[in-house]
Amino acid sequence: MPAQSLNHYTIKVRDLEHTKDFYQDIVGLKVGDRPPLAFPGYWLYCGDVPTVHLIGNRAEDPVIGDHASQPAATGRLDHIAFSCNGLKEMRSNLQARDIKFDERVLPRLNMTQLFYLDPDGISVECNFEAAETGS
Repeated sequence: MPAQSLNHYTIKVRDLEHTKDFYQDIVGLKVGDRPPLAFPGYWLYCGDVPTVHLIGNRAEDPVIGDHASQPAATGRLDHIAFSCNGLKEMRSNLQARDIKFDERVLPRLNMTQLFYLDPDGISVECNFEAAETGS
C-alpha cells in the first residue's frame, strides 16, 4: 500500500522552549496534545495534524555540541516546507525579528517561497499561492 500523506518529522533540539516558540511565532504552528512520554518535548500542530515533534535533551543523551552559528549537519535533509498564506505578514514578522530569509518566485507557477533557518539550523520553506506574489 502506498504512503498517503506525511505524518510528522522530529527534531532533537538544543533549546526546547526557544525552538517551540520559533515554530509557534514564526511558522504559525500550535502546541497541542502529546502523549505523556518519558522525555521532554512538544507536538506542534499544522491544523489538526501534529506535524512537527520536538524532543528536548534527555539525561542519557549527549549534549548537542553545535550552536546556532554552526548548526549540526542534517545529512541529506535539505529543508522542510509548509503551504502558507499571508505573505506580507510573514515577511514583516521575519524582518521584525531580524531573521534573514531568501525570497524566490517560482518560474511559470508564480508562487512565492520564503526560506529561513530555525534555531537548530534546519531550513524552513514557506510557499505562498501565486495570488499573493507581488504583494
